[in-house]
Amino acid sequence: MMSLLRIALLFVFMTGIASAQAPTRASAEPLPADRIVAVVNDEVITLYELRNRVEAAVSQLRRQGTPLPPRDVLEQQMLERMVMDKVQLQHARDIGVRVDDAQLDQAIQRIAASNNLSMGQFRQALERDGMQFAKFREDIRNEMIIVRVREREVDSKIVISEGEIDNYLQSEAGKGGTAEQFEVAHILLRSPESASPEQIGTLRAKADQILERAAKGENFSQLAAAYSDAPDGLQGGSLGMRPLDRLPGIFADAVVRLKVGEVAPLLRSPNGFHIVKLVNKRGGAGVEAVQQTHARHILIKVNELVSDAEALHKLEGLYDRIVHGESFAELARLHSQDGSATKGGDLGWIYPGDTVPEFERAMDALKPGEVSRPVKSPFGYHLIEVLERRVQEASSDRQRNAARQALRERKLDESYQDWLRQARDRAYVELKLEDR
Repeated sequence: MMSLLRIALLFVFMTGIASAQAPTRASAEPLPADRIVAVVNDEVITLYELRNRVEAAVSQLRRQGTPLPPRDVLEQQMLERMVMDKVQLQHARDIGVRVDDAQLDQAIQRIAASNNLSMGQFRQALERDGMQFAKFREDIRNEMIIVRVREREVDSKIVISEGEIDNYLQSEAGKGGTAEQFEVAHILLRSPESASPEQIGTLRAKADQILERAAKGENFSQLAAAYSDAPDGLQGGSLGMRPLDRLPGIFADAVVRLKVGEVAPLLRSPNGFHIVKLVNKRGGAGVEAVQQTHARHILIKVNELVSDAEALHKLEGLYDRIVHGESFAELARLHSQDGSATKGGDLGWIYPGDTVPEFERAMDALKPGEVSRPVKSPFGYHLIEVLERRVQEASSDRQRNAARQALRERKLDESYQDWLRQARDRAYVELKLEDR
């Protein structure tokens, strides 16, 4: 869950813009009129909205200590990100993906709890940071919607073949390189799906120029904030510290040849051009054993007859009953809609990669004996209890399952960027920032 600071950086509402632009008594200079800076299908983005987002980005970059790119470059990059957000939200509306108020309230309560704050304290903290609570709610709602669109349109469609698993297990990562951790940063210059050779040539020339600047030691975070079309551009393009098998394949093949601080030669994928830097790495010993988790769960499925809100409400009631001493196993037998119900929800020993990412993340955050609040996955909502943990060598079947999960995660970023590019190309977009 995002920290309060990160939320503040992502969603800070700059209330001082209007006052900063207001004329003094001695000045007769009029206020600049608001205008449309982009048309996205049947909606518009205004200059006022863009300036709010840019000011929030400037605040974020300053807090991170990242040198600021030129204002006009930052405006262009932020406008493109706003276009991409609007394209995804419009697609969500068209296919019926939504987040109701009950789900939104639950998410905000979890954010407040993760910061050890009551809802009242959390709201006051947001307001002290200059954020209007109503706008914060809608920003969180939109983020949740975009996540659900990604899960529906990308995550659920990833397919891993047995041949890919065989090849992976023979690769450097599959033979034990996963213990080595790589901190990678990247810049993506996205190319349209129907780009002409001339457009590709222009984009390559731009990428070559940025690559040259990065290779000479120019601040990579600043370059990413100014030029990257990837969603993590304002975070300096950082992918964090990951094992080799959790990096996109095109990145993994490049970074193993790099020394810390080096930038790879320009990479090309169907999504465009990539500039990749190895920021740091650690470890390197092979891993012979993995942590297993003995867990059980209660599943309430969401379908045509049971809404998200109804499933969530039912599990909240079951959670309260468990907290007050009722048997998890007995409630699972009575209410769970999973095949494990007859065993009291017992899933046995679970290896990493055995479950969907949403379930695994929630399970891994629990201590033995701890029960989660309702967790959403593609199957519905779960209550999860961790019974115990152990470390044990993985069998060949488990190694294949781990390989499948590693390959799936490797494909996710690439597939999501590909889907974004296609969605952007299908939309009617008219940029008017340069119009004066």
